[in-house]
Amino acid sequence: MSQQKPWHKNYPPNMPTTIPYPETPLHELLEKAAEKHPTQPAIHFMGKTITYQELSETVDHFAAALAKLGVKQGDRVAIYLPNIPQYIISFYATSKIGAINTAVSPMYRERELEHQINDSGAETLIYLDLLHPVVTKIRDKTKLKNLIAASIGEYLPSAKRIIGGLIGKVPKHKIPQDTGIHQFKPLLESALPEPPTVTIDPKEDLIALQYTGGTTGTPKGAMLTHYNLVTNAVACAYWLYGKDAPNMETTDVFLTAIPLFHIYGMTTAMNAPIYMAGTMVMLPRPDPLEVLKAIQNQKVTVYSGVPTLYSQLINHPDIKKYSLKTVRFCISGSSPLPPEVQKQFMELSGGVLVEGYGLTESSPVTHANPLDKTLKTVKIGSIGLPWPDTDAKIVDTQTGTKELTTGQEGEMIIKGPQIMKGYWNLPDETKEVLRNGWLYTGDIAKMDQDGYFFITDRKKDLIKYKGHSVYPREIEDVLYEHPAVKLCAVIGKLDKTAGEIPKAFIVLKDGATATEEEIKKYVNAKVASYKAIREVEIRKELPMTPVGKVLRRALRDEEQTKEKLEKKTNA
Repeated sequence: MSQQKPWHKNYPPNMPTTIPYPETPLHELLEKAAEKHPTQPAIHFMGKTITYQELSETVDHFAAALAKLGVKQGDRVAIYLPNIPQYIISFYATSKIGAINTAVSPMYRERELEHQINDSGAETLIYLDLLHPVVTKIRDKTKLKNLIAASIGEYLPSAKRIIGGLIGKVPKHKIPQDTGIHQFKPLLESALPEPPTVTIDPKEDLIALQYTGGTTGTPKGAMLTHYNLVTNAVACAYWLYGKDAPNMETTDVFLTAIPLFHIYGMTTAMNAPIYMAGTMVMLPRPDPLEVLKAIQNQKVTVYSGVPTLYSQLINHPDIKKYSLKTVRFCISGSSPLPPEVQKQFMELSGGVLVEGYGLTESSPVTHANPLDKTLKTVKIGSIGLPWPDTDAKIVDTQTGTKELTTGQEGEMIIKGPQIMKGYWNLPDETKEVLRNGWLYTGDIAKMDQDGYFFITDRKKDLIKYKGHSVYPREIEDVLYEHPAVKLCAVIGKLDKTAGEIPKAFIVLKDGATATEEEIKKYVNAKVASYKAIREVEIRKELPMTPVGKVLRRALRDEEQTKEKLEKKTNA
């Protein structure tokens, strides 16, 4: 994208506006990292270290093993694993033989797993052995031919594996001897590191069917090409290091705690570190205490997370026992970053935490604030600037064809090399979101005079109170400033008189107290009268996505169900 854009003037001095992306299959990122840095630690997992050369050779073994099972180019392979080494091995081995990954959340149960397996057409499933009971229940309802069970203990140091097994701390599940069921590591070791050679067109051939979170209905598979994922990984490196990225001898340590089955983790915590030959510190789940330990013990320098986890870290009762001073850069994505959380985390770590933005359909990152420790080019509350080669603009929400001017709110649309080919087997839905090369995000946003973008809300989350537009994000930012509020969400509740009224759901910090009336008074004193919260409900927890994003839709559904029951009762 050579045309000068408003945001280019606020790029860091060494940041190019366009990048020479390699037109290569994804797995070549790993091959080149292993060639240049064979002894560099690639993965650190619970005391086990795997170098880049070892990782690359293991991927070759597993790619050959998959081919022996009959997996061929274009076939879909479902990966039903948490953040363990087998996830990375499986993903890159699948890439190497030209097959297509479909990542499945290990929190999915039967109904969700069955849908994704059948919708994607996957015939091979790589899963955690602990999830075997779930797999067993859906096996006969799918076309699965190959089941490959992986264990957390397979990649622990031998002493830790033996001791852990004796005291029961290494979780495992006995897999029955059955046709079509294989153990991950024995299967891998049974094959020579000689996978078949396949020809891949990076711009056309798919590497992933990445299913959306399902917050807007039945999950849809976003068709992502090798080029989509490669360009976003490379752009991540440039955002960190500028034009020096291709030649950087990185010593950065990346915390791979955000789930890899989510596109945000897949790119920022796996593909980008591999492109940079960085070390990935893998955590099977992002437990706040384990994150604090990992940052201190492994001297983590780069971390991609979500606002909820950053909030949990700064509010953790043991936070003062741990040092976060090795952290240089942190990106927050998936949902809006409260300004107070951003400020407090930066004070604790000394590093810079900035907000970014992305979508499953865009591989995912499209925007981020500059990683500027002086904060002179960081705008609090903004998702930042479009990345190199990424174009963005604001259009009217009615037709999506009229471009709006600076400061006007409308739907944000995006164009760039990271945009998906479309939705798997859903041509009508694809036409709705991909128009003339632009991805229609469904997010309400505005751009300021400096080219910074601000998300005000999702179109569907917009609250209409007596004809006024109320954006939940604005009220939530105020709620997060209250000293007792740990987590919150605001939705529009149906009202006969007003159409909709803003209702807030609150989780209080441990040990904190506040009444519903106090919360309302605090917020309503800081917003226009039509934005005032009409109802507050204090809860112990809120419904969340696997990556820590509050599910407003689930809260709206609950309110609608309550209303229906009340109508029946009063009838």
